[in-house]
Amino acid sequence: MEFDPATLRYNDQGLIPAIAQDAETGDVLMMAWMNAEAVAKTLATGRVTYWSRSRQAFWIKGETSGHVQELVEFRVDCDRDCVLVRINQTGAACHTYRRSCFYTSVQDGEEVEIMAPLNA
Repeated sequence: MEFDPATLRYNDQGLIPAIAQDAETGDVLMMAWMNAEAVAKTLATGRVTYWSRSRQAFWIKGETSGHVQELVEFRVDCDRDCVLVRINQTGAACHTYRRSCFYTSVQDGEEVEIMAPLNA
């Protein structure tokens, strides 16, 4: 059966959450948003493309930073309202130059940075 991005369940803004996971390690690297066209571009090019809510424009991960996300596998969750992009990540996934955007842990009620920037 051929996949149609229009069959996904987008929110009122026409967006769906996309979780980026390292295909080799299983680490969750980031979460961003896609619209139907970003989903289609990602599948057509193999370069993960998101929708930037702040810029109201497509954002091809690594286009300016060189921290490219190469698509390995595109998964749809059971409710069709979230996608998982399993990727090969080059460099940092986070704009803070960390491997993952999830670098803060809550431990005993305190926020603790658990990951240094890659260039540190």
